[in-house]
Amino acid sequence: MRSLFLNTTSSFVNIAILEDNNILYNYEDKIINDASSKIMPIIYEGFNKINFTINDIDNIFVVNGPGSFTGIRIGVTVGKTIAWALKKKIIPISSLEFLATTQTSKKYIVPLIDARRGNVFAGIYDNNLNVIKKDSLINLELLIKDLNSDYSFVSNDEFDIENIIKPKVDILKIVGKHLTDLGVNPHNLNPNYLKLTEAEENLKND
Repeated sequence: MRSLFLNTTSSFVNIAILEDNNILYNYEDKIINDASSKIMPIIYEGFNKINFTINDIDNIFVVNGPGSFTGIRIGVTVGKTIAWALKKKIIPISSLEFLATTQTSKKYIVPLIDARRGNVFAGIYDNNLNVIKKDSLINLELLIKDLNSDYSFVSNDEFDIENIIKPKVDILKIVGKHLTDLGVNPHNLNPNYLKLTEAEENLKND
């Protein structure tokens, strides 16, 4: 089984090509500007390096949010286009669950993404990626008020809280969990923003 993995939900981009339980190509870097024009060349560079073509993949994993509105759209659009053109299975992945693949000594993992104005995108997972609290948009102070020392926070963003670490994501772990998922029709794969865009908020308040 050969898979393409795409995560563009933040400036920390992950692109991987896997065969069974092996990562054959792994790109992980920060892309600040013009990510939309850089993703496809990175993908094709990966296939060239391992002497595969994009036609050789069996499925596509796309991290579809929450996160950066622009970043989510890039990954979802690229994934949908490839899946539709090649008639491949496409499987959506939560960006918070992906962050929760980070190994920690705590019982529970709380991935965080800054949603501004004191709010975060957050979920709670155990070390087997079982969902304890589903992904949501929540006030950070409200979230941490009832948590104890069994919880470890994981985030690429800067928060002034205890027990927070930088993510060291495990692509094999997340792909292994979702490998047998049925997937979705490419036309039905949508961004998972978890909140309205600024334009939608302004329209709602008019």
